[in-house]
Formats: sequence, C-alpha cells, structure tokens
Amino acid sequence: MYGERQFENRDEAGRVVGDRLRAYADRDDVIILALPRGGTPVGYRVARVLGAPLDVFLVRKLGVPGHEELAMGAIASSGVRVLNDEVLSYLSVDRKVLEGVTERERRELDRREGEYRGGRPPPDVRGMTAILVDDGLATGSTMRAAVQALKQLGPSRIVVAVPTAAPQTCEEFAGEVDEVVCAITPEPFYAVGAWYKDFSQTSDDEVRELLGARRAELEQEPILRSEAGPKRGAS
Repeated sequence: MYGERQFENRDEAGRVVGDRLRAYADRDDVIILALPRGGTPVGYRVARVLGAPLDVFLVRKLGVPGHEELAMGAIASSGVRVLNDEVLSYLSVDRKVLEGVTERERRELDRREGEYRGGRPPPDVRGMTAILVDDGLATGSTMRAAVQALKQLGPSRIVVAVPTAAPQTCEEFAGEVDEVVCAITPEPFYAVGAWYKDFSQTSDDEVRELLGARRAELEQEPILRSEAGPKRGAS
C-alpha cells in the first residue's frame, strides 16, 4: 500500500498509478486517454510505464442555463453527446436551448482539440482497452461524463485510473467500468489538490508538449521492440 502521504507532483503520482496497472504493460490493445489538463502529466507517466500510446479525451459538460453546475448532458471527443434525460425532462429544457448550449461547448471543445492535437484525428478506440486517467476524483462528475461518452465509441474494456479519490466516488466507479484503480482513497478526503505537494496548474503548452513527447518516444519503439521481441497481445 502506497499510504496516504502527499504525492510530490503529478509525475510521481503517474508512476504510482502506472505500477498499479502493470498487467496492461507492453500490449498492443491498450491506450491511455488523459483528461486535460491536469490528467495529462499523470497520463504521460502512466503511458511511459506501460509502454502505451497517449492521447487526450476531452469532455465538456452541458450546463443548464442559469444553473450551469447542473449538467443536462456532456459532449466529448469524436463527436459524442450524452444527454441526461432525467434533468431535461424535469426542467422541461427546450430543444433549441439544448442545441445552443451544445453548439457553444462544441466550439470550445473543437478549439481545445485543435490546440492539443494540431489537426490529428481522435484515436480509434474500438476493440481497445481504454484507460482513462485524471489527477484525482472528488465528485467524479467529469470522469463520469467521460465514461459515458467513451462507451459509445466501442472499446472492449474501460479502466478508470487516478492517483487519489474520495472513497465513495472510487467505490461508485467500480460499478460503472470494467476496472477502477485509485492509488489512495484518504478519509477525510478534502480535495484532490490536498494530496499533492505541487498541484500547480497544467498549461495548454504543457499538454501539447507531453503529447508530442510521447508520440516521439513511440516512433523509436519499433527499433527497441525489434531487439526485445514482439509485444504481448490481449490476455
């Protein structure tokens, strides 16, 4: 057990999470999907530990106008939209209002994807083991939206992996995905940032740099793989 001391930073946290995911190392059917921005440094280190590709999975919650903290749905990478029919019905949200909010959030999501990917398309996760990574889970609302959206893209297995989480939130995800890894679940939890010595904000530039660094590393992998033998397939 890692214990409940603070992580030095997101990089160290990623090392710890990666160690918990060793069963997924060196496999061709695994991809790390980080929730930007804070999940990207964690995801980068996890990807390096596992020898897996790294990408971002962007999610934008669709807030009810005037009550933006209440989500009536979410949109995500690859054009996915997930709606909360219960909220839409209870508040009798007009379809035009929903489409207007969706369009506004879609523009922001597209802008961020353009910044992060530089025109590259989102990865095809059909039949893959997709490991969703963030720097922690408090209520888990953003991660939950990501899970719901990712399910529509057809991965064979979804894993949620974070360095720290509120105990109840971690338990809830166990019933929503194939596997959940929460390195530490402190009680009381307080907040995600309470479990990092350095919880400084991750910039858009850092997200781009980490994605680029991982792509460059993977370009060298065929040479290394030819010396070490082929990767394992799915178990």
